[in-house]
Amino acid sequence: MEFLAPRTWADALAAKAEHPEAVAIAGGTDVMVELNFDRSRPRALLDLARVAELREWGSDGAGLLRVGAGVSYTRVIDELGQQLPGLAMASRTVGSPQIRNRGTVGGNLGSASPAGDAHPPLLATGALVELESVRGRRRVAAAEFFVGPKRHVLAPDELIAAFLVRPAPGPQQFSKVGTRNAMVIAVASFAIALDRERQRVGTGIGSAAPTPVRATEAEAFLEGELAAGGLWEAPRPLDPRLVTHFSKLAASAASPIDDVRGTAAYREHALAVMARRALSWAWSDYQRS
Repeated sequence: MEFLAPRTWADALAAKAEHPEAVAIAGGTDVMVELNFDRSRPRALLDLARVAELREWGSDGAGLLRVGAGVSYTRVIDELGQQLPGLAMASRTVGSPQIRNRGTVGGNLGSASPAGDAHPPLLATGALVELESVRGRRRVAAAEFFVGPKRHVLAPDELIAAFLVRPAPGPQQFSKVGTRNAMVIAVASFAIALDRERQRVGTGIGSAAPTPVRATEAEAFLEGELAAGGLWEAPRPLDPRLVTHFSKLAASAASPIDDVRGTAAYREHALAVMARRALSWAWSDYQRS
């Protein structure tokens, strides 16, 4: 196995162009598991840990935060908790402190697991994924990045450079169900984001479909109800029937399966519960703000 260790982003892109079969590794929290269990044996590894550009974040100059693919979960929590509260909540549920110190959102995107904890908040907030190769740079909506279980739209010579997202224009929440309380893969997860400026609702569902998905019908229903009732401008407690219907629509957006971590029926029930709770928590924050 060949090991490539570029120190600059330009060198990383050149190495990927020369070795398109190389598997990129950042924190290694996903790739090393595959190697250790002999599920994967790539011909080359492309270690991106030394590339300083990937560990930077800041404004893109157009109102978005651009967060490098090498920014760890711990830094998302510590440095971006106010701007990206939903993603910070999800980051707190990832593994142990050691895993959060090493693991990155870019690596989570690269693995494209349906159960990735970072994916639902990125979907809910309308994030973009920035991809780059020696041929150029492009940005893809997070909702279009995933094309199947552990499959994404990356071309063989492309690497994930960053993700871009607006600083939170309203309350965000994330909820996750696992087989134990900590250091666990999600059985199902749900994220919601309320955008008071645009009067928009965003959602994200994890571990309950072949890819992370949005609950678009639930979003449209809630947006319509909030607008019709004048609740964006003058928030008051939500009708419990509205919350219940939203939660049912959210659960119906999933297409779960039975596996060793849970049944399809349990996942659908859990999603309805999480959607109801997440909306209630987010709306309480909205009323207070």
